[in-house]
Amino acid sequence: MSNKGLLFIVSGPAGSGKGTVVKELVDSHESIELSVSATTRTPRPGEINGVHYHFITRDEFENRIKNGEILEYTTYCDNYYGTPLKEVKQALAKGKDIILEIEVDGAMQVKKKMRGAVTIMLTPPDGKTLEMRLRSRGTEADDVIRWRLDRAKDELALMPKYDYSVVNEDGKAKECAELIYNIIKAEHAKTKHTKKIIKKFI
Repeated sequence: MSNKGLLFIVSGPAGSGKGTVVKELVDSHESIELSVSATTRTPRPGEINGVHYHFITRDEFENRIKNGEILEYTTYCDNYYGTPLKEVKQALAKGKDIILEIEVDGAMQVKKKMRGAVTIMLTPPDGKTLEMRLRSRGTEADDVIRWRLDRAKDELALMPKYDYSVVNEDGKAKECAELIYNIIKAEHAKTKHTKKIIKKFI
């Protein structure tokens, strides 16, 4: 594997289980770090600054955008959400592989700015399973669930722009996380990342 860290993006529609899979991946492998996003929304009970999010003001967020310090961002419910560029670069330089768990819009932004980023689309087995997962939460009204299902179609339509697709079967988050870890190992083994190995023989 190469010594320099690589940047990986994991996207997927609501109900794909990406949060659970990414947590399993990060908890199981010390070499992998989850990027902490920045947001302008207020912290919820139990949330810790720098752990769950970097909580900053709207003015500060907009200044960071102007200064090119935000790798990707979006707005939701009148709040900004985005990835601080400095932390990502620092972790990569230390040899850490970084996971960005972000939506498809953010993923496309990152691909334009960091061409070495590897994109992974996480999906449920099928549409029926996706709807069942969303309804089993019991936290959203029918109109919200329908919106999420429609949104999922738009997100999955971008799958050809991703490097990999991984299916998250019910009850197999650990296996899914290990498959993503195998992708990470394979990316490190690509010859474009092995110049230091070649130098050992010259």
